[in-house]
Amino acid sequence: MVMMDVPTRVVYSRPEALDPRVTHYCPGCTHGISHRLVAEVLEEMGEVENTIGVASVGCSVFAYNYFNIDFVEAAHGRAPAMATGIKRVLPDRMVFTYQGDGDLASIGMGEIVGAASRGELLTVVFINNANYGMTGGQMAPTTLPGQVTTSSPTGRDVKRQGYPIQTAELLSTLDGAAYVVRRSLHNTREVRRAKKALRTAFEVQKHRLGFSLVELLSTCPTNWGMSPVEARDWVEERMLTYYPLGDYKVSPAVAELNL
Repeated sequence: MVMMDVPTRVVYSRPEALDPRVTHYCPGCTHGISHRLVAEVLEEMGEVENTIGVASVGCSVFAYNYFNIDFVEAAHGRAPAMATGIKRVLPDRMVFTYQGDGDLASIGMGEIVGAASRGELLTVVFINNANYGMTGGQMAPTTLPGQVTTSSPTGRDVKRQGYPIQTAELLSTLDGAAYVVRRSLHNTREVRRAKKALRTAFEVQKHRLGFSLVELLSTCPTNWGMSPVEARDWVEERMLTYYPLGDYKVSPAVAELNL
């Protein structure tokens, strides 16, 4: 058999904005996907050396181990406040927070509402996996009605514990918010749409148009007690019904960017 020289081309390589180490995240967790998307967007925009990330407490806190960019750690829920200070002192830097739902939508709800209402020039990457992932899978503000967690073993009872907080819908009502959308990471199509939304969110900050947030529905197979495939399906079958994907706030100025 004669072997022919077949031309090859690289179709994907790890972004230089990501450290080559293996992440600690559980199998099937989509934190790694969101890291890759953020890194790709910052590289494509030429903003890697100009970016400062702020991570708060939760699984998200380890993000600074995996990005080759400047990163700081904030107290639980306080990433928007720290990011606000950084952006006001260094207005030419690209500043973003990377936060989970237990962090942003619970102890940090006051911080994120304040930042959005003031129109702070920040980009927020909000990972929603419907539980407190780092501390053992307890019920979070985003836990679905009836969802079983370690602190709601019979399922979330909305009569006793209230309804889940729909963060994107809530923040979209604030005048300072310029771009607020919800995407998901459970399949290839949605991952591509998530990347486009992240690019828009960072462009909003670059053009000084206001506050931007991209909520990303994410899996947590370990705490959900599921396989990675089952967790992906659960996002599509259960989470999307309560957290519909879509653009919840796109200001006229953002729409004019035509991204």
